Amino acid sequence: MERNELCWCGSGKKYKKCHRLIEDKIQYYQDKGDIVPDRSMLKTIPQIEAIKKSAELNTAVLDYVAAHIHEGMSTEEIDRLVYDFTVSHGGIPAPLHYQGFPKSVCTSINNEICHGIPDESIILQDGDIINVDVSTILDGYFSDASRMFLIGNVSDRAKRLVRVTEECVKLGLEQAKPWNHLGDIADAINTHAKANGYSVVEDIGGHGIGLEFHEDPWVSYVSPKGSEMLLVPGMMFTIEPMINEGSPDFFIDEDNDWTVYTIDDGLSAQIEYMVLITEDGCEVLTK
Repeated sequence: MERNELCWCGSGKKYKKCHRLIEDKIQYYQDKGDIVPDRSMLKTIPQIEAIKKSAELNTAVLDYVAAHIHEGMSTEEIDRLVYDFTVSHGGIPAPLHYQGFPKSVCTSINNEICHGIPDESIILQDGDIINVDVSTILDGYFSDASRMFLIGNVSDRAKRLVRVTEECVKLGLEQAKPWNHLGDIADAINTHAKANGYSVVEDIGGHGIGLEFHEDPWVSYVSPKGSEMLLVPGMMFTIEPMINEGSPDFFIDEDNDWTVYTIDDGLSAQIEYMVLITEDGCEVLTK
C-alpha cells in the first residue's frame, strides 16, 4: 500500500501509522527465517467486531449448559440445550452437519478425548468428567470454546487432571503475545503437563478461526519453544490442549468415525479458549 493510504485493517489510520510498522517487523522476522502469517491470516477491525458478537453468544451457550448440566441427564439433552439456545438467539451450531457430524455439540466423557457424539443412551453418572465443546456461527462468523464439567462426587484423580489442564491453558495464554511463537505456547503447556505426570495429545491441535470454522494456523501443543509460526497482532486461534493421564496415543471409534478415545483407557481432559493476539498481549474471546 501507499504510505498515506488508509490502512487495509479498517482502523481509519494511514497505513504508515498502522500496519506498515507491523508488516516491516514481520518482514524482519521472515528474513531471519521465521514462519510468518500472511495478511489474510490477520483479522480486520470490522471482522474482529463481528467475530466478538459470535463469541459472546458462544460463551452464553456454555453458561446455559453450566446452569443445567446434572447427573442423570443424557448427552442428547445437552445437545438439545445447545441447539435450542443457539437458534433462539439467532445463531447456528457450527458442528451440526460439519463434515457429516450429526449433532450440535461435542460431549466427551472420561476416556473420550474429543468429538464425543451426544446420545439418548449416554447418561451422566456420578463421578464423570465431561468436556462440552460448543462452536457457534452468528451472521456468518465463527467462534469456539469448551469447558470441563465435574459430575457429582468426582475422584481426586480426575479433579487433579482437570486442574492441571486448566493450569496448562493459563500458562499457554501467558505466552500468547505478539512476536512470540506458537511453539512458546506449546512448550509452556507440554512442560507443565509432563511435570505433573501427564501427556499431551500430539496429532490433534488447535486452529485459526473466525471467518471459517477451521483456518490456518494449525496449533500444536508439543512443539519446542521458539518454533512454529510467529504471533502477530490480528491473529485469531484456539488454545485447546488435550491432556491424558497416560499415553498421548488414541484411537477413533470405528462405528461413528468421530469419537476419539485414549489408547489405554485413561482419563482425558480438554479446555478450549479462543484468543486474539493484540499489540500488547492477547484477548480471550471465549472460554
